[in-house]
Amino acid sequence: METLKIIAAQAAISIENASLYEKLEDYNRTLEQKVEDRTAELAQANAEILILNDRLKVENLRMSAELDVTRRLQQMILPQQQELESIEGLEIAAFMEPADEVGGDYYDVLNYGGKATIGIGDVTGHGLESGVLMIMAQTAIRTLLVHNETDPVKLLQTVNQTLFDNVERMNCGKSMSLSLLEYRGDNILRLSGQHEEVIVVRDCGEVERIDTMELGFPIALEPDIADFIATTEIQLNSGDVVVLYTDGITEAFDMNQKEYGIEPMIELVALHREKSAAEIKQAIIDDVRRYIGEQKVFDDITLVVIKQK
Repeated sequence: METLKIIAAQAAISIENASLYEKLEDYNRTLEQKVEDRTAELAQANAEILILNDRLKVENLRMSAELDVTRRLQQMILPQQQELESIEGLEIAAFMEPADEVGGDYYDVLNYGGKATIGIGDVTGHGLESGVLMIMAQTAIRTLLVHNETDPVKLLQTVNQTLFDNVERMNCGKSMSLSLLEYRGDNILRLSGQHEEVIVVRDCGEVERIDTMELGFPIALEPDIADFIATTEIQLNSGDVVVLYTDGITEAFDMNQKEYGIEPMIELVALHREKSAAEIKQAIIDDVRRYIGEQKVFDDITLVVIKQK
């Protein structure tokens, strides 16, 4: 009887082992199938990634080409040296360097109807949209001046309305600071619009800092800014220097993330005030570049130096 029990127990164990073996074999087959399926999924995902990378490369090339075209357009519409030299009574020297392929800084010197108009501005951010908005502003201002628009309120409001409508259409949320200076050969600069401070260094070394906050309002931020626009006059004497700039200079960082600031620029202008506008401009740019060193340039740099003859 005991022998029969042992045999029965062994048989049961054998059956149980056989069942476990079959389950293990089935699990192995299932695992192998899962591995094959997962490998196939990974291969498909990798193929899709390669396709997306190729598409991204093509898109990057397309965007790079678009940015390059816009950058070249910007450079093409900057005033030429002979235009700067055509303003009677003034020496004018200018510099603009974008931080990216396309910058949002604006400057121009336009000579129409016996008067010169000097513009300085800065579109928020940089890149394609900022560059396009800068070109829009330049075109709108030039068009108005060609049609003898002399009222700064009407001029700036028309530019504002034009850019506001286009920004709404573009849905890009950009705006622009913009100051315009008018010179009629009478030793007076008439300043309108909101931008950075205007720096005036007199021939004797005295420094004046003109705040433009109360002279205008950011362009393209609101549809109507006419009530915010005002004008002030800067009386110039022979040897006086006026400096216009964008915050790419004053907010330039060194390797320790410290800003350049406005004081070094003012000190340089005062130190070199007896030199030509071109020499003063170059002294400032050289000092800013020295200060930045190997640090990446994060914003566009624009500088206009005006000197009364």
